Amino acid sequence: MRGLTTTIVLLVVLGGLVGYIYFVDSKRETPDPNAKPKAYAELKADTIEELQIKDPAGDTSRVQKVGDDWQLLEPVKADADDGVVGTVTSNLSTLEVQRVVEEAPADLKQFGLDPPRLDVGFRLKGQKDFQRLHVGDKAPAGGDFFARRADEKKVILIPSFTDSIFTKTPFDLREKSILKFDRDKADGVEIVKTGGAPTLFARTGTEWRIVKPATARADYAASEGLLTRLSSTHMLKIVTENGGDLRTYGLDRPSVTATVTAGSSKATLLVGKMSDDGGYYAKDAARPVVFTVEQALSTDLGKEMAEFRRKDLFDARSFSATRLELRRGSETLAFEKSEAGGKTTWKKAGGQDADTAKIEDVLTKLSNLKADAFQAAAPPSMKMPAAAVTVRFDESKTETVTFGRSGTGVFASRSDESGAATVSAAAFDEAMKAADGLK
Repeated sequence: MRGLTTTIVLLVVLGGLVGYIYFVDSKRETPDPNAKPKAYAELKADTIEELQIKDPAGDTSRVQKVGDDWQLLEPVKADADDGVVGTVTSNLSTLEVQRVVEEAPADLKQFGLDPPRLDVGFRLKGQKDFQRLHVGDKAPAGGDFFARRADEKKVILIPSFTDSIFTKTPFDLREKSILKFDRDKADGVEIVKTGGAPTLFARTGTEWRIVKPATARADYAASEGLLTRLSSTHMLKIVTENGGDLRTYGLDRPSVTATVTAGSSKATLLVGKMSDDGGYYAKDAARPVVFTVEQALSTDLGKEMAEFRRKDLFDARSFSATRLELRRGSETLAFEKSEAGGKTTWKKAGGQDADTAKIEDVLTKLSNLKADAFQAAAPPSMKMPAAAVTVRFDESKTETVTFGRSGTGVFASRSDESGAATVSAAAFDEAMKAADGLK
């Protein structure tokens, strides 16, 4: 009986062991029989600390990781483009050998490897010496490239797409932002054009306003787009690292100056005259380097203030409005929104029920009114308004828009903006016709 018990125990243990082995094996990834070997089997991208690339033109670049960022050390010292460098290191770590061409070639010149067309060196953390990948000519068939590790004799083929990834010039590897600032903290932008008054934008939370040369609401998309252009535009090329005589580039008296503020810090871009390649010379005021930018940037920065203004006359919408007041001559109509039992109703100022559908129709037509153009001063007709509309919305915000007629034209002005806007007479009349239905 004791022997039988022992046998049963051993069978249970054996069954558990078999089950465990099966469980572990089932979690292992099955090797892909078609997978190609890696050029550097144990290499991990995050262990690379330094890169050195000699491109086909003979220019040598060297970048080194400092903390979490990459720095360009040769041929000049500058910030490196972390994204571009990261692409190089990740592709080195995953580089596949398409096939071995020759184990011990007697002549490397036939492959474009003596000397190599491209030399990519990398140094790992804790190591002094560089490992090197030499890349030669394109193979006659298939488009892949001949290559070899400097510490091995054999010639291999590497994928065609990796050649453009590894072929990087000093300019390719450097950080190419035209202006450096924290976009999320930016709270102001000032644009100054030659001979013109400054245009100043200010942001509070998510709201943009034009502060100079006139006070007005700024269009959110246009203002954010301007900030994005300044933060994301890249240099086209480096003209000089040391600045020199700025008159050569029209930067002593810039055609446009753009300054981004973030609290007490400032970043200023100077745009000079047109360069020979159709771009514009430009310079970050905090750095000596002169570079070129695309012509479109100069065009965007040179836009008139009106192109950055909000065209909607009302910020309120039918769903956000809580009070509506219309004044026309001696007549005033006022309505309040109320919520009860999950139902929205509108009431007249005296407490009587109002037609909710008609009020929302008026609000919709008012919110659809847009400025066709702007002018610095309000016309005399605004002294005798055709209508004045006050809307409360989002619980605590209030806006008032006054309308006037002059001949066949309709003008509008907001209490929080200077000047006036021209408005479609047909759209205004349609809104007033809807308002007549509220009497």
